[in-house]
Amino acid sequence: MKLIIINGPNLNLLGKREPEVYGNKTFEDYFADLQSKFKGVELEYYQSNIEGEIINKIQEVGFSYDGIILNAAAFTHTSIGIGDAVKAIETAVVEVHISNTHKREEFRHISFISAAAKGVILGFGLQSYDLAIQGFL
Repeated sequence: MKLIIINGPNLNLLGKREPEVYGNKTFEDYFADLQSKFKGVELEYYQSNIEGEIINKIQEVGFSYDGIILNAAAFTHTSIGIGDAVKAIETAVVEVHISNTHKREEFRHISFISAAAKGVILGFGLQSYDLAIQGFL
């Protein structure tokens, strides 16, 4: 099984950014844990702060991978383009968020991705990614 995790803006700052919301672990460290835990899964990781690059990556892998785990971060609530890219591909997408976006600012309650996603996991910290991988298995 071939899965890719695509992370959006500011998630490259995990471990430094708002540790009370996102924790103290970098995503790179957590990704290494995921690779160890799911040895039978070919896992890749991509992060960008640029909306168009995320759309390009979704289009690039969206017809050949078994699944995409997408945390579009703030773009979740603003990017019709990312939502349209998810609708346009064949590969299933699980939308993931580290925090429970419904406990945060009202604008974070809206997702342009959820309606096109296979499922949505939020609020379990970094373990949200683990749960998404299990969902594909």
